[in-house]
Amino acid sequence: MDSTTLLYQLLEEGDEVLAISFDYGQRHVKELEFAARTCEKLRVSHQVVDLSDVGRLLGGSALTSGDIEVPHGHYEHESMRLTVVPNRNMIMMSIAAGHAISAGYDRVAIAVHAGDHAVYPDCRPRFIEVFEDAVLEGNYGRVTVYAPFIDMTKTGIVRLGRALGIDYENDTWSCYEGGEEPCGKCGTCVERAEALAGA
Repeated sequence: MDSTTLLYQLLEEGDEVLAISFDYGQRHVKELEFAARTCEKLRVSHQVVDLSDVGRLLGGSALTSGDIEVPHGHYEHESMRLTVVPNRNMIMMSIAAGHAISAGYDRVAIAVHAGDHAVYPDCRPRFIEVFEDAVLEGNYGRVTVYAPFIDMTKTGIVRLGRALGIDYENDTWSCYEGGEEPCGKCGTCVERAEALAGA
């Protein structure tokens, strides 16, 4: 939901976008199908980077380890830490930044939001600031990080997306379980339902 909304917003603002997704061995790989379909619909260049070998090194998360069950409940519950993938955003954003620089683009956009802050340290404002500093320092200041939703709630994102004409129900996928139908019980399903209802 978040990345799709960001994509629509960037296009609405007139940006040229190279979309990039990552297959890191996540249980919910189905999200990549939805990303590809959205990019095709919007006529945006889309690449999927295969990080499945790297994903095998990032154990201890319910999203990458088949022997750990995806916790059910709200993101405020302590059990949701089981969905943290070690260093995930650092790895993915580093690749995206390198790709942006190589392709002559001046920024990397990421859809982290306020609802992520409680569970995911690599979605918090401080992480984004430090990452941007590192990218600027390591690349002659050639690319910045754009995180417009960093202080926005998921409900706020859905309101924005609906104004942009996004069909969340049919064009986005959130469930961590990765089954044929959303489980309705994992943290991202619960947050999704709250945001849709709140918006």
